[in-house]
Amino acid sequence: MTGQRQIRADFDASTIVVYQAYPRAIADTALVAGRFVAPFSFGRMTWIKPSLLWLMHRSNWARKAGQERILAVRISRAGWERALGEAVLTSDPELARARVHVQWDPERSLRGAALNHYSIQVGVGRELIRTYAEEWVTGLTDLTPAVHKIAALVRGGRTAEAQRLLPVERPFPLEPALARRIGAG
Repeated sequence: MTGQRQIRADFDASTIVVYQAYPRAIADTALVAGRFVAPFSFGRMTWIKPSLLWLMHRSNWARKAGQERILAVRISRAGWERALGEAVLTSDPELARARVHVQWDPERSLRGAALNHYSIQVGVGRELIRTYAEEWVTGLTDLTPAVHKIAALVRGGRTAEAQRLLPVERPFPLEPALARRIGAG
């Protein structure tokens, strides 16, 4: 899979890491429980992103209100692929009935500049949110201290050091039919 729309992620044979930004209360209870529990909302869509830099752009490096904590959420590849298999692009007229939404946005550099390729966001809808939280999630890690350190290095002009602290995100292999479904390529 090559092209402007390519899933780049930290993954292994059985899992993939996605990132989410949360307020302290949600992140703290999830980390203590080792899974998502209240006050995490099981009644609304949750967006997961395999690109840490895209999420850093969105959350302003964990400084945006309500997005002060960054979690690395390790989920099963089977769950990830199930989500993609049910996904509908946000530009599709059938979106209103979809259980999973997919959106492609410009990937970001360490300094937040838009790059010439796109990162995927996957919106897991209410119908699948419990499955996501209770079956697909295999681990949670608080990345907030690392994110703050990377941001400080970038602000200090030490981008090479900051780059070395980022997770390795490489192209995620997709079956051709699944790639077509989500508009990858």
